[in-house]
Amino acid sequence: MAIANLFSQVLSSSWLHWALQPHLALHIPDGFLSLPISLLTWIVSIGLIAIALKQVQADYQERAVPLMGVCAAFIFAAQMINFPIPGGTSGHLLGGTLAGALLGPWAGTLVMSVVFIVQAVLFQDGGLTVLGANIFNMGLVGTFGGYYLYKAIRFAIGRNSWRGMLVGIAVASWASVVVAAAIASFQLALSGTVPLAVALAAMMSWHVVIGIGEALITVVAVSFVWRSRPDLFYDPPRRTQQSLSRPYSLH
Repeated sequence: MAIANLFSQVLSSSWLHWALQPHLALHIPDGFLSLPISLLTWIVSIGLIAIALKQVQADYQERAVPLMGVCAAFIFAAQMINFPIPGGTSGHLLGGTLAGALLGPWAGTLVMSVVFIVQAVLFQDGGLTVLGANIFNMGLVGTFGGYYLYKAIRFAIGRNSWRGMLVGIAVASWASVVVAAAIASFQLALSGTVPLAVALAAMMSWHVVIGIGEALITVVAVSFVWRSRPDLFYDPPRRTQQSLSRPYSLH
């Protein structure tokens, strides 16, 4: 009898762990976050987006607008392509680090915010009431955190070297997904939706793998730009600054 009860508990816990994993995704649905957590993330997201708008209007030239549109369209299309991972679930590109590398953290934040708003409104990918949290986790943290980590690593290894870009963009892309998953786990736990240990186990186990896919896709996209139009980078390699004109400048 004791063995039967133990077997039943193992099955139940395994089913719970499996059942939670597909739902505890970075695109948080409605009803998963408490009102205080939703309001807090909304306030922070709206505040940072407002600052980003002012920063872009003050510092960016009009020639940056087409690049922002192309970047938004590419990230939106790339996010529609899911790649399978073990366990019957799948992942897709987030693109925050990619947007930051090409556009800088402020314009990249605006691009990512627009992408997530369109996804939530038109495709119900993530809830509307928790849109502030999704923008904060994947857009703001992914873009700002990913960009500055990428910049730090690239400049440490070699700002003008392809190796510096490669290592920086790969590490930052992977880290942006993992950190966003960790923050979402804490938000779910603070909301009382699921215990923190369960949320971290379910979220981190998959997003460590999804982050690898994020890194690979971002490296391919950024490597193509680096070899064909390095002047399009927000921080272009110095060898291109005299031979190629930048589409916009903040300096």
